[in-house]
Amino acid sequence: MKRMLGFILFWIAVGMIIMFFLTNGILAVCLILICLFLGYHLFCC
Repeated sequence: MKRMLGFILFWIAVGMIIMFFLTNGILAVCLILICLFLGYHLFCC
């Protein structure tokens, strides 16, 4: 289950990276970093 949640959060972060190139915002960067970190941690640990 943790691996699946990590995979989902990783792809949410990828979508947010695409959104970042369309609109700028510090909140977007924070959400991207949080999702990438949580996704990596849940998927690999």
